[in-house]
Amino acid sequence: MIKVLMFGWEYPPHVYGGLATANFGIAEGLYSQGDIDITLCLPRPFGDEDQRAAKILAMNAVPVVWRDTTIEQINRKVGKVMTPDLYFRLRNHIYNDFNHIRTNELGSIEFAGGYPSNLNEEINNYSAIAGVVARTIDFDIIHAHDWLTFPAGIHAKKISGKPLCIHVHATDFDRSRGKVNPVVYGIEKNGMDHADCIMCVSELTRQTVITQYHQSPGKVVTMHNAVYPLSPEIEAIPRPDHTDKEKIVTFLGRITMQKGPEYFVEAADLVLQRTRNIRFCFAGSGDMMEKMICLAAEKDIADRFHFPGFMRGKEVYECLKNSDVYVMPSVSEPFGISPLEAMQCGTPTIISKQSGCAEILNNCIKVDYWDIHAMADAMYSICNNESLFKYLQENGKREVDEITWKKVGAKIKKIYQQLLSKQL
Repeated sequence: MIKVLMFGWEYPPHVYGGLATANFGIAEGLYSQGDIDITLCLPRPFGDEDQRAAKILAMNAVPVVWRDTTIEQINRKVGKVMTPDLYFRLRNHIYNDFNHIRTNELGSIEFAGGYPSNLNEEINNYSAIAGVVARTIDFDIIHAHDWLTFPAGIHAKKISGKPLCIHVHATDFDRSRGKVNPVVYGIEKNGMDHADCIMCVSELTRQTVITQYHQSPGKVVTMHNAVYPLSPEIEAIPRPDHTDKEKIVTFLGRITMQKGPEYFVEAADLVLQRTRNIRFCFAGSGDMMEKMICLAAEKDIADRFHFPGFMRGKEVYECLKNSDVYVMPSVSEPFGISPLEAMQCGTPTIISKQSGCAEILNNCIKVDYWDIHAMADAMYSICNNESLFKYLQENGKREVDEITWKKVGAKIKKIYQQLLSKQL
């Protein structure tokens, strides 16, 4: 049995971005191997998370300052996410004076959850708590997801001497279009420097890690993401027949610079110069949403656009199944799980060549994010050519059904075994 101490930041059903989906998939894939035990640390779980694949440890319930508490107090305050027995075990491993940090009646640090304005403070607090956890929990290997948890992973490694795997789901070069935040870059590079293995969600990201973060190619591996099989509930969602009706072309994701939303609007404008029989769904939220609404209005195509806002869970699949085309025009996309989810739903997909998933997908249309004419031609063709629609629908679904988290889990397990054999 390989015991993994995993550091994450978000987990379904409380989804703030793609990190939650990937973390869940990786946990499920590892669990399916049958001999891997995961303790997953989260800043602020709610108690309703699926714990079949991973035992969730609530970092906001871990004491860092000694408090003379009772079982009743613990149950009342954090009973949904931690047992009194675990609380007391953790309390016995407080290793430093953390009285300078604001703590609650249990001596624990509160977390806002998600990505608050004081994110750097929360990352530092999370790392301090990791010291208590690493002294208490029995584990063989550490697995830290994205820069938010790298300091915690480093701390756990220094305490335990156990190997550290870090999982790079994105770098700040992706998030900022090159205008890198030096603080974030520093945290990312420090995590990479201390890691025994760096898993990247695409070869695209792997090359960024090697060239921009100056890492040895030998310890940087590509670990593409996957999708889980659709549940019976999702499978049962009907696909409306849009034959002889208005077609729907969808963008679904964060409406931010990285995702290239303006290219979607520009391409839509070109399509609407050829036909008015297509509507455009702009699902998601982000700092560019208002700008995109204004851009559609400026081009006098706002009547063809629908902005339903952020979606999660079943809503996502209802939206994808109601679409005739899904488009991901990302400027820089480390991987991009949403096209795989669209293809699972039988929705033909257009993706940018600048996305990691383009490395493993064949039955979709790939364009450069900036080539709005090619993007518009692809949208128009799929909506107006029934044979092309059917070909992409059937072959896309068949292809994606073979891209499973179980296969990803097997690859990660092999890396664990290699790292642990070096430790013996």
